[in-house]
Amino acid sequence: MALLDEARWHDLLHIDGAWRAGSGETIDVIEPATGGVLGRVALATPDDVAAAATAAAQAQRDWAATSHAERAAVLRRAAALWAEHAEEIIWWNVREVGAIPGMAGFAVHVAEQECWEAATLPGRPYGELIPSGEPRLSMTRRYPVGVVGVVSPFNVPIILGIRSVAPALALGNAVLLKPDPRTAITGGLVLARVFQEAGLPDGLLQVLPGGRDVGEALVSDPRVPVISFTGSTEAGRRVGELAGRHLKRAHLELGGNSALVVLDDADVDQAVNLAAWGSFFHQGQICMTTGRHLVHERLYDDFVERLADKAGKLPVGDPARDQVALGPVIDAGQRDKIHNLVTASVGGDVRLASGGEYDRLFYRPTVLAGAGPGTPAFSQEIFGPVAPVASFGSLDEAVALAGDSEYGLSLGIVTRDAMRGVELADRIPTGIAHINDQTVNDEANAPFGGTGASGTGSRFGGAAANIEAFTDTRWITVRSQAPSFPF
Repeated sequence: MALLDEARWHDLLHIDGAWRAGSGETIDVIEPATGGVLGRVALATPDDVAAAATAAAQAQRDWAATSHAERAAVLRRAAALWAEHAEEIIWWNVREVGAIPGMAGFAVHVAEQECWEAATLPGRPYGELIPSGEPRLSMTRRYPVGVVGVVSPFNVPIILGIRSVAPALALGNAVLLKPDPRTAITGGLVLARVFQEAGLPDGLLQVLPGGRDVGEALVSDPRVPVISFTGSTEAGRRVGELAGRHLKRAHLELGGNSALVVLDDADVDQAVNLAAWGSFFHQGQICMTTGRHLVHERLYDDFVERLADKAGKLPVGDPARDQVALGPVIDAGQRDKIHNLVTASVGGDVRLASGGEYDRLFYRPTVLAGAGPGTPAFSQEIFGPVAPVASFGSLDEAVALAGDSEYGLSLGIVTRDAMRGVELADRIPTGIAHINDQTVNDEANAPFGGTGASGTGSRFGGAAANIEAFTDTRWITVRSQAPSFPF
């Protein structure tokens, strides 16, 4: 039977190891490219969150007591299942999200790698000996936090769910996963099926697609001490405020408006290739998307001309049926937001060099020349295939332009002098920097996170970040004899 056979999950929630009816409504899963219905999923309610949290808290105690070897084995089996069922999962991701096959394949590959990387966590040292001024053994020890709430978005649902789910489970926690209802199949149900087949005990991973009320119930539930949220900055602020009110940790990976800085010694063709990928890959629906192109004035005209020419030739269409570079954006609301930012930006010194048009949910890759800090599409996160281009004359001006944003997620710098690029990156606040590459990069063993409105720092990727995110530290001392006190 296929991993995602509809007979298992149609109109059902995954709670406490069982596929069962929830207390909310059911909705159609719509294919963005065609408007057709792919299936039906159940939506959770706050009552379902409470039931899932109760079951998760009970299951987690036994899971935390399981040997590190057994937990690692489950993660390794999950990694193998991503590879074994890659073709099937890619098919669903292309249809549900609108990803081109290459993007969907990359997401499945990263999910596999996230599980392999997470499988190393249970066997790592979970504490350290520390000095003490008393005659005693003094140490720190890491313990699982208990139940982790994971909220993932629509754009890259596989990666943005598994990068929290896998390490949290590996470290002895249970997980309540709330995927975006628009992409609940590959953002939630596929994770549940992979770990179910991998032998994860019941109750440790439960999937709760839903709206704002479900998210608020998850953040507010006293049995969920840690929230791992990926989404918009606006929503992240609400999550952070609610988590603070309930005195719980919230790891927030939010929006971005990342800059690609092209220095005066750069190869223009190489820069344009990087720029097109950074802005147009996955229809620009990635938090790390290159949202601002800063090009030295000596190369500016040539860069704009070549990028516009490249954008005009990129094929856009249904990724399940045609060989295209860009598929559809997720829905009409997202398309209209993109188009409104583009139309509001054109005028004065800002001109439309390419694109600015759409057919249904297929938005043409767009280049805006003459953009700058006062341009809406330059100053705001677009989350669409739009490349606003500005010029600069000096490195100080480039630093000022790149740093003139509330976001601080990713940065790309293109130059023939790599060390010059490193020195420039040191002057620009950002969570991630790539010299001679564009802004969209992801590896399971690398720390990931931004500053400012992009989130609360590197809380994903790499052993140190994951252990910090999903465990608590306890101080423990041991004496051979009890001390004597004066009263």
